[in-house]
Amino acid sequence: MSKKDKIANFDFNGVGDSNAGLFGLPFDENDAEVVIIPVPWEVTVSYSAGTADGPQAVKDASPQLDLFDPEIKDAWQLGIWMEDISEDWKNDSTMYREQAEKYINWLEAGSPKDDNTDYKKMVGVINEKGKALADWLKAHSLAYLKKGKMVGLLGGDHSTPLGFMQALGEVHEEYGILHIDAHCDLRDAYEGFEYSHASIMFNALKIPQMKKIVQVGIRDLAQSEAELAEQSNGRVAIFYDFFLKEGMNDGKSWKKQCKKIVAQLPQKVYISFDIDGMDPKLCPGTGTPVPGGLEFDQAIYLIKALVRSGREIIGFDLVEVAPGESEWNGNVGARLLYKLCNWMAVSQKKLEAPMLHA
Repeated sequence: MSKKDKIANFDFNGVGDSNAGLFGLPFDENDAEVVIIPVPWEVTVSYSAGTADGPQAVKDASPQLDLFDPEIKDAWQLGIWMEDISEDWKNDSTMYREQAEKYINWLEAGSPKDDNTDYKKMVGVINEKGKALADWLKAHSLAYLKKGKMVGLLGGDHSTPLGFMQALGEVHEEYGILHIDAHCDLRDAYEGFEYSHASIMFNALKIPQMKKIVQVGIRDLAQSEAELAEQSNGRVAIFYDFFLKEGMNDGKSWKKQCKKIVAQLPQKVYISFDIDGMDPKLCPGTGTPVPGGLEFDQAIYLIKALVRSGREIIGFDLVEVAPGESEWNGNVGARLLYKLCNWMAVSQKKLEAPMLHA
């Protein structure tokens, strides 16, 4: 069946089909404009686990969405498709997570000398596996990009998108990252793990084509990370959550603050969205929740401000969604994922948003 026929025969006002694809949509790899790569990986998480189950939680919740978007014309007709969640990567994550947890517990116990476990070897093996994941993802996402697909990544912890960021460097001469997060993730091989979830932006700085990281919602960081940003010659700009909130309390509009954030970014932008960048009431199951953060509508407004500026979203990740004790985390994650897909498409003129510049 052609894409045109699928659209004609699909009841987007009906009950979401949990046996269909992401969001209950009828599309497949061939006719989808947006491909979502799920990466169920959380080996180096340093607090609460569960993000490896994020892709499944988001997929399970996604058919509950109503697909109509009053701002974007026929948004659902774009075509969004998600790959099957890899059991191989999920199993590897479980196995290596057990090793990493033993090592982290040893570190937190003060690295007792009477423990003869060869932790150095353990860390080396995990670093090798982290590189293997990045190399796989780089090749995998690059293949889709070369086919003209728009690509998003669904984690997993925040270490997962590195290979995708590297692939974008193969396609674009330069780009910037809009990084929404409670944390800077600028640690150099945090806890010894080169591919740590807390090191993703440190690693992104090694990509020559990645010109600038603009961080929003930051409210929990080490002094070393603040110093790295200050000494980055403008490659890292931090918009601290408490300064943004103080600005709003002093009468500055969110519109005005978003304009300042967007002005720091180059023409082509990758969005790296750690869900803990939002208020924890929206993501209580996430691994490292921090008080404060963006409201859902503020996050979407910032993304819209980016698109309104004429900048192009060249890809995105949504990470650190963990199921928790209810369906709420997957529910919020699914809605955020749908918005990211649609506004990326608007920025690339694949969808129309008539009221955007009104």
